[in-house]
Amino acid sequence: MANTPPRFYALAWRWHFYAGLLVVPIMLMLALTGMVYLFKPQLDLAMYRPLLVVTPQGTPASADALLATVRAAYPGQTVRKYTPPTAADRSSSFTLAAAQGTQTVYVDPYRNMVLGAQDDERTLQHIAKKLHGKLLLGKTGDFIVEMAASWALVLVASGLYMWWPRGGGVWGTLLPRLRASKRLFWRDLHVVGGFWGVLLLAFMLLSGLPWSGVWGSQYAKVWSRFPAQMWDDVPKSDRTAASLNVGGQPTVAWAAEDTPLPKSGSHHHHEEAATPAPGASLVTLAQLEALARHIGLPASYGISLPGDESGVFTLSAFPNDPREEQTVHVDQYSGKVLAQVGWRDYGAVPKAVEMGVALHEGKFFGLANQLLMLFACLFVILLSVSGTVMWWQRRPRGRLGAPAPSRQMPAWKSGLAVFVLLAVAFPLVGVSILAVLLADWLLLRRVPVLKRALA
Repeated sequence: MANTPPRFYALAWRWHFYAGLLVVPIMLMLALTGMVYLFKPQLDLAMYRPLLVVTPQGTPASADALLATVRAAYPGQTVRKYTPPTAADRSSSFTLAAAQGTQTVYVDPYRNMVLGAQDDERTLQHIAKKLHGKLLLGKTGDFIVEMAASWALVLVASGLYMWWPRGGGVWGTLLPRLRASKRLFWRDLHVVGGFWGVLLLAFMLLSGLPWSGVWGSQYAKVWSRFPAQMWDDVPKSDRTAASLNVGGQPTVAWAAEDTPLPKSGSHHHHEEAATPAPGASLVTLAQLEALARHIGLPASYGISLPGDESGVFTLSAFPNDPREEQTVHVDQYSGKVLAQVGWRDYGAVPKAVEMGVALHEGKFFGLANQLLMLFACLFVILLSVSGTVMWWQRRPRGRLGAPAPSRQMPAWKSGLAVFVLLAVAFPLVGVSILAVLLADWLLLRRVPVLKRALA
């Protein structure tokens, strides 16, 4: 501390403490649900094997025959998406619009037989994902999770500042003192562990923010730009590609969500088609599968069906390797490719985001990626638990035990600069700081009971 003004350390400690109280419960929830979603492929196969695995026998039925079987089994329901088998022993699936959300119907392609259906809202992975992203509270939950993730970055920065060596040796800085007193043991577990995992934690937080409602949507609008001439000669609808994301899995990548969704055909096409009825597309699923093979889409692609007479077929690949991502819109009457967006079209920031998402979900380099992210989740639990124990050990009875503010607070210009920087980088941090300062001015300073309890 000799070379660092104590007033800055006291301020960092106080904000670190309050941020921790806000963040710890949500970070624990994010870590636990993240571990569930991280191992989605293995858990899905273990839990839903009768729906996912089939026995290869003979020649599989065509995709159009499978579609006819599904429509016969579920009359009156709209088929939204078809996903071909990803391997010879895997089933085909169709996403149907249900009364509440969507359901996925699985079909044995060899016997052309429906294996069963799942309500997409009730699967373990969907519930874990909804908890992870929105706390099952919709936009309110999304707001809370984003605010917690933003404040967790404040925790990372303030924690690193407080860890920074100011004299002393390796023990307690780079290595924990495991045989020390209980308070030193938990302190070192938190501080030293936090140092060694700080980069991984920061990556997890930053790579998760693109999914958020405020920061993520604004970020997407700024960076997910594509040359306008890509759609120069294509009739565009008033919808974006994000509207195709239905069911438990996203259909189009984050980088392509904000792109315009084209429209099928012109009046000329409709006249040639003898005014087809809604949904009576002239292009077959078999033709679209042939197009996918020609383009070279990976096995995990899906085909979104047109929603009305002006809708398009969309072939979309959202594989483990983001460099293979493709979104291809096809006229439902002529089979003409209207627009195609892939990795080569992304800018530097969308590429970084897509790569970060793949790493965040443990998909990019297989089991090793899953295990690395599992370690990150366990690391979050370690920091949350050790920080809570540290607080409980030093907490005065009947009081919150917040670190005392320095009598010599930093100059107002420094504080204002930090506030503006945080507010610009993470809007919800700025909003919450204003809310805290307002509550402090209106209540905490004026109500002695609250002032004593929160001190």
